[in-house]
Amino acid sequence: MPRSSEAGSPSAALSSKPAIIVHDVVKEFRIKHARTLKEAFVSLFKKQDRRREFRALDGISFEVAEGESIAVLGSNGSGKSTTLKLISGVLQPDEGWVRTRGRVAGLLEVGAGFHPDLTGRDNIYLNAAILGMSKEETDARFDAIVEFSGISESFLDTEVKRYSSGMRSRLGFAVAVHTEVDVLLVDEVLSVGDAAFRAKCNDKILELRDQGKTMFVVSHNLGTVKKLCTRGIVLKGGKVVFDGDIGEAADIVAPPKPKPKK
Repeated sequence: MPRSSEAGSPSAALSSKPAIIVHDVVKEFRIKHARTLKEAFVSLFKKQDRRREFRALDGISFEVAEGESIAVLGSNGSGKSTTLKLISGVLQPDEGWVRTRGRVAGLLEVGAGFHPDLTGRDNIYLNAAILGMSKEETDARFDAIVEFSGISESFLDTEVKRYSSGMRSRLGFAVAVHTEVDVLLVDEVLSVGDAAFRAKCNDKILELRDQGKTMFVVSHNLGTVKKLCTRGIVLKGGKVVFDGDIGEAADIVAPPKPKPKK
């Protein structure tokens, strides 16, 4: 059975109102198995269906309290990003249900809402609108977004298609973390930019956490999530195998190496 956070843990002192509820959720995908053009042609000719159902999530359930910082850990293919997309509303469950409280913003793919033919300035307003901000809110935060991103004035009025991938990531992250949200979903975007910008990103996430925002983080960087989160959920084969202290969760994913004998 998955273990739950015990009374007296940091999460137990948080608001009893859940910000996120995931109840008995199942999500399946269809996968094609034709590996070559020849196999695909033969299957089409013989009217064979080479697809199979893959159960990415198999009846997972958990709650996240308002103001809690939680990380979802596991190996590739364990269902982490699928869980995040279900909470964000990008995907819908095949069985079970998901509920969220308040405004939710997802850092699922930084800069995913950018239009390549629009300038950085225009894309700030576009991406902010996608994340639920009004024009007035964006106006008020515009200077802070630009300063945080480090994008110069000369590039701010240049089409985003001329930006490097690092510049797009920095601008996308800057918009997202300046959005007025109650729940922030973060998927492997804390590795954007150079070392200095990553440190600034981590500091901003910590600031949002300290402001009482609910944080839901998916990352392979155990050092980062141990700093940001107090609770960890470990997924394996689409199932919850652990739910508790972040340090214990990290040790399950990457067991500490035994000390060499003297």
